[in-house]
Amino acid sequence: MVCSTKLAHITFDMKILLVEDETMLADNIQHYLLQEGNVCEIAADFTQASEKIELYEYDCVVVDITLPDGSGLDVIRLLKQANLTSGVVIISAKDSLEDKVEGLHIGADDYLTKPFHLPELNARIKSVLRRRNFEGKNEIQFQDISIDTESQEVTVNLQHVTLTKKEYQLLLYFITNAKRVISKNALAEHLWGDFMDMADSYDFIYSQIKNLKKKLNEHSDYKYIHAVYGMGYKFVKQ
Repeated sequence: MVCSTKLAHITFDMKILLVEDETMLADNIQHYLLQEGNVCEIAADFTQASEKIELYEYDCVVVDITLPDGSGLDVIRLLKQANLTSGVVIISAKDSLEDKVEGLHIGADDYLTKPFHLPELNARIKSVLRRRNFEGKNEIQFQDISIDTESQEVTVNLQHVTLTKKEYQLLLYFITNAKRVISKNALAEHLWGDFMDMADSYDFIYSQIKNLKKKLNEHSDYKYIHAVYGMGYKFVKQ
């Protein structure tokens, strides 16, 4: 059974691509995942999915096996051929052992049979990302920064740091991509997804980074967020 609830204040935790051709189901899933604080984009077929995968990076791809112009399994193969690290959850009305085995064999992380409850899908997505990004742990440690991903509490040098939802999401994204240069566009895309046009300019990103940097610096002996001229930002201890 798939249920949906009223869309609440939107804040974003994960960036998810939903590959699903059933419009009503896709809308229900998207609304629920947005309500839970995620970016969720929809691709209605293999063609749209392949285009989005080529253009953007996702934390997790939720994919139906049966698509109008191909198979969801080919979407998974496309992800693996491109060496992308997105988590993959298959959703399918086909409760076939053969499909489950093949999907998991080619790189899916989980398989959920329709109909299902939306909280279960959300829990499985979170579980996949914990396993992939943080070795299944709910607590993340990076130098003197500790993050409890369940309560979303952050401490620096054992001192509690109060972050806004977007500051928390930026910190998690930075730590997940530590020592890599992240472009301003990638940061905006991760936070806003298809809603990027809602942000008037990169001033939104500058403001969030400035505030996060200030809060970390107040408690840490290290400087973590560094601008890389003409390229973006790098999160590394200095």
